[in-house]
Amino acid sequence: MTTLLSPRRCSQEEIAQLYRQRWNAELDLRSIRSTLQMDVLRTETPAMVRKEVRVHLWAYNLNRPPRRAAASTGLIPRAISFKGTVQAVAAFTAHGLAGGLDASCEAVLLATIAYHQVGNRPNRYWPRAIKRRPKPHRLLTEPRNIARNRGATSACA
Repeated sequence: MTTLLSPRRCSQEEIAQLYRQRWNAELDLRSIRSTLQMDVLRTETPAMVRKEVRVHLWAYNLNRPPRRAAASTGLIPRAISFKGTVQAVAAFTAHGLAGGLDASCEAVLLATIAYHQVGNRPNRYWPRAIKRRPKPHRLLTEPRNIARNRGATSACA
């Protein structure tokens, strides 16, 4: 659906291109949530939630595929896998190679990042639905030590 009513202002191809751009934006948001494990925020206060979101966005921006990796292989940046980039940077960090890379290590990192590509996914469509199933346990609505004490006294009775 669209509110663009005049076919002279926007063609069907332009509207389709806008939809594809929107789809890519949704994929980027999904990458942030799932790859960086941000689908469930763990903090409780508004200030800490803002801080947690800022840290996740910071990590996301650090791990976006470098344009040089795409340019060196003739790819567009969107063709490089975000998750593959996160894994490549983590592997280089685990071996102590991420801090202060020399030219040869940087070239290897960029080649590793460019190696992880996403498949051709034109005009994708998936129904919107929530996949996460509800947990079979009750929610903890009181301090843990009170709930623990209540469980111990009911077990003795």
